Amino acid sequence: GWKVSMKSGSLSHILPCNRLPVQLMSQVRVYTSNGQKKDLGSEDTNGSARGQTLHKVETGQDTTNAGQKQSSPKQPIQVKVKAVLKKREYGPKYTQNNFITGVRAINEFCLKSSDLDQLRKIKRRSPHDDTETFTVYLRSDVEAKSLEVWGSPEALARERKRRKEAEIKYRENLFRNQRLLWEYKEFFGNTKPRSSTAAMFFKGPGKVVMVAICINGLNFFFKLLAWVYTGSASMFSEAIHSLADTCNQALLALGISQSARTPDPSHPYGFTNMRYIASLISGVGIFMMGAGLSWYHGIIGLLHPHPVESLLWAYCILAGSLVSEGATLLVAINEIRRSARAKGLSFYQYVVQSRDPSTNVVLLEDAAAVLSVAVAATCMGLTSLTGNPYYDSVGSLGVGTLLGTVSAFLIYTNTEALLGRSIEPEQLQRLTELLESDPVVRAIHDVKATDMGMSKVRFKAEVDFDGRVVTRSYLEKQDIEQLLQEIQQVKTLEELEAFMLKHGENIVDTLGAEVDRLEKDLKQRNPDVRHVDLEIL
Repeated sequence: GWKVSMKSGSLSHILPCNRLPVQLMSQVRVYTSNGQKKDLGSEDTNGSARGQTLHKVETGQDTTNAGQKQSSPKQPIQVKVKAVLKKREYGPKYTQNNFITGVRAINEFCLKSSDLDQLRKIKRRSPHDDTETFTVYLRSDVEAKSLEVWGSPEALARERKRRKEAEIKYRENLFRNQRLLWEYKEFFGNTKPRSSTAAMFFKGPGKVVMVAICINGLNFFFKLLAWVYTGSASMFSEAIHSLADTCNQALLALGISQSARTPDPSHPYGFTNMRYIASLISGVGIFMMGAGLSWYHGIIGLLHPHPVESLLWAYCILAGSLVSEGATLLVAINEIRRSARAKGLSFYQYVVQSRDPSTNVVLLEDAAAVLSVAVAATCMGLTSLTGNPYYDSVGSLGVGTLLGTVSAFLIYTNTEALLGRSIEPEQLQRLTELLESDPVVRAIHDVKATDMGMSKVRFKAEVDFDGRVVTRSYLEKQDIEQLLQEIQQVKTLEELEAFMLKHGENIVDTLGAEVDRLEKDLKQRNPDVRHVDLEIL
């Protein structure tokens, strides 16, 4: 066979050809900076002898090479040691340093407020706009206190279960309690001042809706009498149209009152979209009740025509309806103009974007009512002149088509609003420029701004913060001389770790304060922005 001998320093490998075991011989030395060498370990005496034998077998390697190696100077080896801290294992669930508010401590651990007085209190930056700082407690302290109060985790679990059952029972009896309270108010009289919900119907969209309800109710009554007297299909369509308008506007009033409810844990963003839901149902109601019945009555009139009685009273009622519907239409137009001017939008943009769904419904319903009165009067006039009842039936179909168009527009605009459409590109650009012009921001990504309804915007962006600017902002608030003394006193790894942990946590708090400042600036400069979510990259 053949043999291959390789040398690298003092390491030799003998690789026989017949898949013999590889024999390894090594000797490790460490050289200090002064050139001295120390043997850290070698193989035993037998190993050294075996190595000498193997060296003799090798060809081309004589004592001359060994002499040359011994004559070459030994270069010192420099080893750079990196000091690192020992990695701390926190485990899958680490809550040792978690903070908890007093309300959560009382509710989740079944404690009293007096129990928390004995615990350590920590002041932290408040996440709410109305307060700067608030008090929190260490979760570990709260857990230890709960075990001290209740004795064991089992006793605490039993108390939690008991309170949960009591809460469920209270919810079951809530309706009965509300019923008793209502009966109490009925018996003793309700002296509570008029709520803000009732006051909503005396101004703005609420006022428009209430005026429309009153006028359309009267129109329905008189149109119904005219249809009974004349038997006109067009007059029947007008009566159904007024009835549909009255019901839909009553539904709008319900939506306005429900949208004024305060947010609760189940609906943290409030009930503003109730106006859009009511308007959407109103559009469906117009299509089914108004357009559907008008088409049905018109088709029946075409299939089974019958002569129409005297239309004098019908003309008088249509004229009165035209005046009343026109008055309601003017009220809605003035309200939309005022609101559009306040938002800096044109009349058309305000209507198409459905900024105020309740007023939009009144506007479109009354506009359709005025046009349908004109259509009904024209067709009834043609029937009176020619004596042909088909014109009257065609008028009913025309009124139904007009109502169907209005309902389709209302369904589309309110559906778009409920789906959560984006705000205008110009407004989004202003928000983006405001963030990017701040020194603490390097870049922003994945920007989303959603119109939540009634000109309430939710803004979300992922922000790449400049760590140097954040750190400098923290240093500007510190005593640099004292900070330098702290640095000079650091001698050991433990002292370095304590120094970095202290100031690292403070820098993170400074970053949180910068996020709060940016959110506050966005809300102040853009009043429509109600909710801001800035995610740190």
